[in-house]
Amino acid sequence: MSKKTQQKMGLLFCYAVIFVAIIAVVYPTVWIVGSALNPANSLYSSRIIPENASLKNFKELLTSEQYKFKYWYWNSIKIGALNSFFSVILTALTAYIFSKTRFWGRKYGLMTFLIIQMFPGMMSMVAIYVLLNMFGLLDTHTGILIVYLGGAVPFSTWMIKGYFDTIPSSLVEAATIDGASRFRIFWQIMLPLAKPMLAVVAMLNFINPFNDFLLAQLILRSPEKQTLAVGLYQMISAQFSNDWTLFSAGAVLAAVPIMIFVLSMQKYFVGGLAAGSTKG
Repeated sequence: MSKKTQQKMGLLFCYAVIFVAIIAVVYPTVWIVGSALNPANSLYSSRIIPENASLKNFKELLTSEQYKFKYWYWNSIKIGALNSFFSVILTALTAYIFSKTRFWGRKYGLMTFLIIQMFPGMMSMVAIYVLLNMFGLLDTHTGILIVYLGGAVPFSTWMIKGYFDTIPSSLVEAATIDGASRFRIFWQIMLPLAKPMLAVVAMLNFINPFNDFLLAQLILRSPEKQTLAVGLYQMISAQFSNDWTLFSAGAVLAAVPIMIFVLSMQKYFVGGLAAGSTKG
């Protein structure tokens, strides 16, 4: 077999893998959109391209008195935005200290963060419930936000620290010689250079409240305080509930703020790739 034939076969194999990956991603998405546009309420009568497509499910979902969808939607956006903002600030400060300062216990602190990531979050649920109950934070957005922030610190700190480590320490030393304080160095030098990684951390922590079900189900009990994951589950989990098409419409609407957030951060992701390719 000639080298040219081998190259063609390798290229065909790459295209085949990409095609399968695209189908695996697009097919469920098309199905959920088709179900949302289906005027009936059963998945068994749904088709990937509905015959009588309409926006009936979206209208019913937004005006329904039975389901608190508007509360769930706003709660998820609010908690996601706050979690994203405070996670970036908190983990960026922590990562800066671990990356550009030397102090006793630095190595042990980093190892502690790494070890914490080895344990699944389910192991801490009883402790989280007891602590929030002690401080009167059960069924509050403040309580679940504190839990999300605590979970974001170890992983996000390691991510941002790795990026801070690639920034030359000579920049920090030069700024220190010029009389800049540690906070000014962090705010005016480190943060602007780390925008691509900060955007990644912000995106991950914004999406988390939309995807999390177990912690939100454990902490948030009142229907008007619940997030989308918990609320949408209740639409199909009750004994006589079969509002699958309403559930599909809710899933489609849930993706909208995530898409807007990701697209708004896209320039930073591209900038990060370009910076990584030229960094020496």
